[in-house]
Amino acid sequence: MFDEAITAQRCQWAPWQSKLCSAEQAAALIKDGMTVGMSGFTRAGEAKAVPMALAEMAKENPLSITLMTGASLGNDLDRLLTEANVLARRMPFQVDSTLRKAINDGKVMFIDQHLSETVEQLRNHQLPKINVAVIEACAITKDGGIVPTTSLGNSASFAMDADQVIIELNLAAPLALQGLHDVYFPEMRPERTPVPVVAPNSRIGGTEIPIDPSKIAAIVVSNIPDSPSTVLPPDEGTQSIADHLIKFFTYEVESGHLTPSLLPLQAGIGTMANAVMSGFAHGPFKNLTMYSEVLQDCTFDLLDAGVMDFASGCSITLSEERGKSVWNNLDKYRDRLILRPQEISNLPEIVRRLGIIAVNTALEADIYGNVNSTHVCGTRMMNGVGGSGDFARNAHMSIFVTKSVAKNGDISSFVPFVSHVDHNEHDVDILVSEHGLADLRGLAPRERAQVVIDNCVDPSYRPALQAYFDEACERGGHTPHCLEKALSWHHAVDTEGSMRRFIKEQELAEA
Repeated sequence: MFDEAITAQRCQWAPWQSKLCSAEQAAALIKDGMTVGMSGFTRAGEAKAVPMALAEMAKENPLSITLMTGASLGNDLDRLLTEANVLARRMPFQVDSTLRKAINDGKVMFIDQHLSETVEQLRNHQLPKINVAVIEACAITKDGGIVPTTSLGNSASFAMDADQVIIELNLAAPLALQGLHDVYFPEMRPERTPVPVVAPNSRIGGTEIPIDPSKIAAIVVSNIPDSPSTVLPPDEGTQSIADHLIKFFTYEVESGHLTPSLLPLQAGIGTMANAVMSGFAHGPFKNLTMYSEVLQDCTFDLLDAGVMDFASGCSITLSEERGKSVWNNLDKYRDRLILRPQEISNLPEIVRRLGIIAVNTALEADIYGNVNSTHVCGTRMMNGVGGSGDFARNAHMSIFVTKSVAKNGDISSFVPFVSHVDHNEHDVDILVSEHGLADLRGLAPRERAQVVIDNCVDPSYRPALQAYFDEACERGGHTPHCLEKALSWHHAVDTEGSMRRFIKEQELAEA
């Protein structure tokens, strides 16, 4: 049941009651073989009741669909849809362990994309047309416009492209979100004019998604909150990484390369980037700005600390505790936030124009600066490349952070050659681990390798990596490698579960 008075307050579109239906009735509009676009970006702003109903319906009446979203979904929706065998194809990002297994088992075809590209390909008919869009809203305007909730993601383009639109009106979403969004559609190629974002606080569009009201097929009222983010508090390792970055940026400011406000910051999603960015609250910086995808706890930490003036993103994803302080006091931040479509938040044109300082997380990196963000041992998908490539290739400064080891030291995050390349050496400027920072700018491959080994590699693995590099240099080449050994560290993980053999072999060689 829902409060009809509250619903009427949020629905200004006169015929809304004629489209009102249950989640089950709305889910029945989705048929086998359809391409469905759903709102949602990193556990924020996803439609909830309709996909839950769809998963239940599929248990009795099997169907499979192609599902496009902005990024990952909350409320275990990817798990529920996977377990119900609803997903034939999924794009462009996910973080669910059940879906991940189905992807790696070949049961779900996963298309891993730069997040700026999905709706661009949709707009230019390189992807199938959206049959049904399911979009979460906190309000519906008198013209039938959709006011999104905690994410904008790809919702605007999905709704515009779809044959039918299901609006899930979520009464749990604060109505105070109205006015935070900046909905803008780039013009069609090849006559596209520059997208006029010239600063993080540039507002260039409208506050709701404008659609033809005749496409509204159903309105479902729900009252289900977003899932809280799963970020963990900073630990000794992440604090060390933050300290290395603060020291580096302090030097850049003192050298006159940057001002104390630096340049607009971008932070990847997750514990590592969130913890590192939170460390900026204790640095000598002021008047910071952010032009990013996800506004996490760290964004509000910096706003509250008075060191950040403005933040632009395409979703807000908060821990449970941080959410309590933000959602109940959203007016406090209203003049300092914008939520944009992800094709704008991640647009290479804007990233290059604003001179973004991009901080993203590496799964592993090699001694020459290539970064793997997605595949364990080159084959097993973790989550996806997300938006990191949109920023890394075009940033003023592209930084990747990672702890030097994983699995209690069984795996080195720095290897001779990454097993999968998401960001090649030409797009990576700086690598940071808890042990130090490697500034790779202006260095040739042989110089880069030595800087990475000396500064970022865990001391236990450093001699083995040095030995590999020394042998490779003896063989020669601009980027020296021992090809028969380049992926041997990953092979050891596959066969032995650990890279520690290389530590022991080096110790014996030096004995």
